Amino acid sequence: MHDPVFHDASGVLSEPDDEAYAVLDVHGVLMSWSPGAERLLGYTAQEVQGWRGTDLLHNRSDAAGLVARCGLDEVIQLGQAVLRHRSGHGVEVALQARPLESTPGDRQWLIRVTDAEATRRHELGDALLRGLFTESPFLIDVFDKQLRFVAQNDAQRRAGGFVATEFTGRTMSEVAPPGLLDMAALEARQRQVLESGEAQIQTEVRGRTPDDPDREHVWSESILPLRSRSGEVIALAHAVADTTERARARERLALVNDASTRIGSTLDVLRTAQELVDVAVPQFADHAYVNLLDPVFGGEDPVAEPVGEAVPLRRAASSPPAGASADPVVATGDVDPFASGVGSLFAGAMTSGEPLLLTGEQLATELTPVDPRRAALIHEHGVHSWLLVPMSARGAVLGAVVFIRCRRAHGFETDDVLLAEEIVARAAVCIDNARRYTRERTTALALQRSLLPHRMPVLGAVEAVSRYLPASSHTVPGGAWFDVIPLSGARVALVVGDVKGHGLHSAVTMGRLRTAVRTLADLDLSPEELLTHLDDQVSRFQDEYADGLTGTAAGTTCVFAVFDPISRLCVVARAGHRPPALATADGKVEVLDLPGGPPLGLGGAPFESGEVTLTDGDLLVLYSDGLVKSRDQSIDVGVGRLREALSDAQLAPLAGLSRPGHGLDDVCDVVIGRLMPYRPHDDVALLAVRVRELDPDHHVTWELPPEPEVVGRARTLAARKLADWGLEELEFTTELVVSELVTNAIHYGTPPIQLRLIRDRNLICEVSDGSSTSPHVRRALDTDEGGRGLFMVAQVAQLWGTRHHDRGKTIWAEQPFPDGDGAFTTDLRGSPG
Repeated sequence: MHDPVFHDASGVLSEPDDEAYAVLDVHGVLMSWSPGAERLLGYTAQEVQGWRGTDLLHNRSDAAGLVARCGLDEVIQLGQAVLRHRSGHGVEVALQARPLESTPGDRQWLIRVTDAEATRRHELGDALLRGLFTESPFLIDVFDKQLRFVAQNDAQRRAGGFVATEFTGRTMSEVAPPGLLDMAALEARQRQVLESGEAQIQTEVRGRTPDDPDREHVWSESILPLRSRSGEVIALAHAVADTTERARARERLALVNDASTRIGSTLDVLRTAQELVDVAVPQFADHAYVNLLDPVFGGEDPVAEPVGEAVPLRRAASSPPAGASADPVVATGDVDPFASGVGSLFAGAMTSGEPLLLTGEQLATELTPVDPRRAALIHEHGVHSWLLVPMSARGAVLGAVVFIRCRRAHGFETDDVLLAEEIVARAAVCIDNARRYTRERTTALALQRSLLPHRMPVLGAVEAVSRYLPASSHTVPGGAWFDVIPLSGARVALVVGDVKGHGLHSAVTMGRLRTAVRTLADLDLSPEELLTHLDDQVSRFQDEYADGLTGTAAGTTCVFAVFDPISRLCVVARAGHRPPALATADGKVEVLDLPGGPPLGLGGAPFESGEVTLTDGDLLVLYSDGLVKSRDQSIDVGVGRLREALSDAQLAPLAGLSRPGHGLDDVCDVVIGRLMPYRPHDDVALLAVRVRELDPDHHVTWELPPEPEVVGRARTLAARKLADWGLEELEFTTELVVSELVTNAIHYGTPPIQLRLIRDRNLICEVSDGSSTSPHVRRALDTDEGGRGLFMVAQVAQLWGTRHHDRGKTIWAEQPFPDGDGAFTTDLRGSPG
């Protein structure tokens, strides 16, 4: 009796060999009835004694067919039939008839009756066992409790992995080829299943096979406990499937996913190329490098047409040459001579767009004529597989990537080439995006910087140093700006502004506003008047461009300060901007408390100005919000950090801690280093100004009575002062300027009248009076007796103009100092008076 294989519907184990037998005489009458027949149909032998066999059929019409199939001397398979159970239901059976001959010589029939369902289950069990142990692709082993082989299916033998033909009674370590698996780990798993009685399903096992020792193979192993009827684990069954190809496909997919997440983390061409190399080595290749076309390397437009042979390729990234590099002779940024040579493999691959796979010998053959040194390195490092994949994006060629295998014994296969193409294609899009970003950002920053001062003017009143940091999170520039504007009377205007938003429109608006500020400053307007006119200009921007191209002008902030080195007075007006910070010469730092106004273009209260008196050496710092405000800190915190940085920068020279030459550049570096440890999220404009009081000996003022006779005296006073300053060569032109300006003040102005000479970068002559009427230059006719005064002043002076103040106006004229030879640009000696 065999062990059962399946349960029946009731859960009771079926006995496929528990068959029923009956003996019929030649007339078909039942002569005997086996116990199996009793169990099958429910009738006892006494009850069916004398019945005809056809009486047991559930459908009597089948009797003729069964009788007709009976022969004389052979076993007959009568096939399927339905017998009548004692309870009345039909029982499907399989019938077999064998002819018998009794002792008296009478013909009899031995009828074998088998339950059809049990037969099907028995056949299914046989098919299952035959499939598992004969036809299954799985490797199936059966081990006893001593981990010795009991059975092994034919798939194991077909695999060719075992050297021993007799394995029964031996352990896996005794019959398996050396190096196939980690046998200690295998036996540990087997013992764990024996002890716990719990199966281990689909454990991933890695090893190498004798017919492919260079590459790792992967198997999925399931260890199942086999139990006796009492439930005791008496053996183990191993079911092993070779999942190497599936594992390699999974690894390739993981590599593609890794490339998707790691390549392109920044918008930097070289960094992106290096990320491609880092993804490929060592998971995919032993060495790799990226060559980019010269225009792409610099962020310019790539080549749209097929690449010519003369286009140079530069090394953009390479894996570390840790003893296995086949290409250590080309540094990052250098032109690769092998890749850029005439008829090179790179040019051909990039023109065709198809990858190129070569063996080490083929590569050495190509290299020997053009670069024997690199050809020798191919053999030295054992390069045996070389894969070149062209890189292109959006229809334009960018360069090429090379993958090399020298440590691992297995070369690149077809699937590896497809994988390399997929990775390079993803990286190409990232590199092209980085190239576009680099080009656009470079262009935008060039535009931005062209709209800002290229260098600070050299002035006697102030020493100025600036810093501009573009926002790192934006390709396009912002609208922050700064300016230092020389004014009349040795004064200087200091400006920092910030246009709302980012983009080319903000940058252009910033340029327009900076020009407007300089134009208004030339009119010598007071700071609050200047901001009022600038506010009107922003409103005009809004009206001119209703489509919103310059809509970012509204909300612009600006701080405008004017410092007079003679009075040491600094007048400041603000339009929605942070007040300047003041670091005094003795190390104290404060943020000036000055009246503020609304941002430009929004309307609201009129602008006001505040005044502060500065001393020689004081440091005034103007800045945009980007310096003190960020995503992780408020403006108040940023202003506090600014005060600390300025305090340290100011105290350093006093304590002797600074290096020689400590100046405003060092102060700016300290401030930027403290407040901007990383790239800013917004544009940063910083203007640091150290004020200088004008030497009292460099300026002089005279009060003049409103009398015509005072003109001659004024000329004399001016001549004497020029002599004291050693500027006798300017005496003639200065007397002319003084004479004309004082005469105009007496004839057309009102008292008080003042004459001032200032020795700064130029010689400045100023005449003030109490009238607000501005003079105008006019060309006199030949018949006019006057009218040429201001015209002559304009010819003599380098610059001249009028500025108004509360008590009247001041007319000023600047003359350049003579050059080293004492020559003048303009000489009016002999001109009509």
